[in-house]
Order: sequence, then C-alpha cells, then structure tokens
Amino acid sequence: MTNSEYSVSLTKLIDEIGLSAYYLPKPSDELFVCSNDIDRPGLELIGYLKYYDNTRILVFGKTEMSFLEKYSEEEQKKYLEPLFKLSPPALIVARDLEPSAVMLECAKKYAIPLLTTSDTTSEVSAAIVSYLSVELAPRITRHGVLVEVYGEGCLLIGDSGVGKSETAIELIKRGHRLIADDAVEIKRVSKKSLVGSSPENIRHFIELRGIGIVNARRIFGMGAVKVSEKIDMVINMELWDSTKVYDRMGMDNEYMEILGIEVPVVTIPVKPGRNLAIIIEVAAMNHRQKKMGYNGARELLQNLGMDISPEDISRKQIDTNW
Repeated sequence: MTNSEYSVSLTKLIDEIGLSAYYLPKPSDELFVCSNDIDRPGLELIGYLKYYDNTRILVFGKTEMSFLEKYSEEEQKKYLEPLFKLSPPALIVARDLEPSAVMLECAKKYAIPLLTTSDTTSEVSAAIVSYLSVELAPRITRHGVLVEVYGEGCLLIGDSGVGKSETAIELIKRGHRLIADDAVEIKRVSKKSLVGSSPENIRHFIELRGIGIVNARRIFGMGAVKVSEKIDMVINMELWDSTKVYDRMGMDNEYMEILGIEVPVVTIPVKPGRNLAIIIEVAAMNHRQKKMGYNGARELLQNLGMDISPEDISRKQIDTNW
C-alpha cells in the first residue's frame, strides 16, 4: 500500500531499523520513503517490470546475491541497470553480504542509496513494513482526550468545557495513564486498528480551567503517561439532557466511524454529583468483558426468562461529523 501523502526520511529508517549506509548520493535526511511495502526482486531481476512499483525499497538477500554472482560484471549490469534506472528509494543488502562492484556502480550512476544490514532478509523486511506502516498510516487530528484505563484505550470526546481534562486528571490519580489532551492524533495502522498519540509539542501537557497548563509527567511521574495507545472505545461525554432517553441496559451497540474503522461508543451524561472517573473505569472493564464474549445485560434478561439472541441487539451509528 502506497501513501504518497506522508513520507519518512531515510535517516529515521536507518536509525530505527539499524541499517548501515554503504553509499548515499546525498545526506540521508534529504532522502525520503513514501511506501510501507518492500520488494524482493524475482521476475523483476530478469527483466519483467510490468507491475514493478518503484516507490518500494528493494531488499536483496542470499538468493538474489547468489543469482548475480553466477554472471560476469557485464551480465550483472544487464540485470541491475533496469531496476536502478527506475529510481527505487533505496536498496538494502541483508545478511552482511558485500554489495558487488556493479551494484555500487549502478547506485552511483542513478543516485540510489545503498544500505546494508546483518539481519536476515525476512527480519529486515518485517521490521521495515512494521515501522513504516505506523509512520505512513492515514491520520487525522481531533479534539479530545486519550487515556489508558485498565489496558483499554479510551478516547474521551465532547463539547469544550464538559470536563474531559478534569476527568483525565482523576483517572491519572487513580493509576491510569494519559496519552493526549486537547488534540489527539489518530492513525489507522491496519484495517482493524487505530492508534492515538499526542502531537510532540504538547505531549504530556494538560489544561485545567482555573489552574492553567500542567505537565502530567512531572507532577504524577513517568508511570502516569504513555506515548501512544490503541483506541479501543470512544466515550462521548455530554451535558445531561432531561428530555433525552439514555441507554439503561447496555443492549444497544453504538459505533462511530473513524478513518473507515467502526469503534464502539458509550455516551455518558454529565451532571453534578456523578463520579465520571469511576464510571469510565467501569465502562472500560465492561467493554473488555464484551470483547471476551460476556454481556451482563444479556445474562440478566436471560435470568428473567427472556431469550435474547445476537440478532435482537440493535446496532446504531453515531454521527460525529468526523
């Protein structure tokens, strides 16, 4: 999957994966990668380039290098030059194998970065795909607070002033962790997973009306914060509306779509006297139970003699204008 909207500098990739620069046409922080896929050339190496994607990093292992070693330098150039001519972002040689003289010559001719690693081909390929899948993931930034409660990533949303940050402080005091306050950067790292984090310039800071800006890490310690967390559920905090009928059984499944992924939503009405931190703790534990196949409301109805099938549980999409 290629995402041309985002890119990662080769410097970051080299540092993260532990690569060595064998040849660089210019400083690595001026070179960029925009695809989270890699390419181990098979048919491409013998000239079949119909479906070749030149945004992918090339990875050469023992198989590719032993194939080239069978041929003279002139023949090697015949196989390598068509690949280099298409300007892949980089070529990585695995297993501490020495790039051939022809490979270096083509790299210099077409300004292709040449890197090496001691890892096996499979190891370096998996590491690159895993790292770039996160760094190049589609993303949005939304107003809210992200906290980890009993291992569940809870995204608190609601109108400004409803009490999201105050609730987050109470959760931190109760041993849970803050990921982001005010602005949450959400990335779709797979077809089923969303990961939230804070923009680096406001990370660990939290705003409390009447007090101002505080640094949660310095006040509560390193154990009170986390850099990123998977978003497991959304908690919609809204001011109590006496005319609205709120769910009292928990049989209805509400969802919100974020970056094409449906995320479970719980709406919690806010009014004086409600301990929101404890309610959110219970919501997180209840959500975990549901993921493990247990639904307390269903068990109660069954104890009352009402046969509830999964088809009877309604499903509702929450419109958030996201």
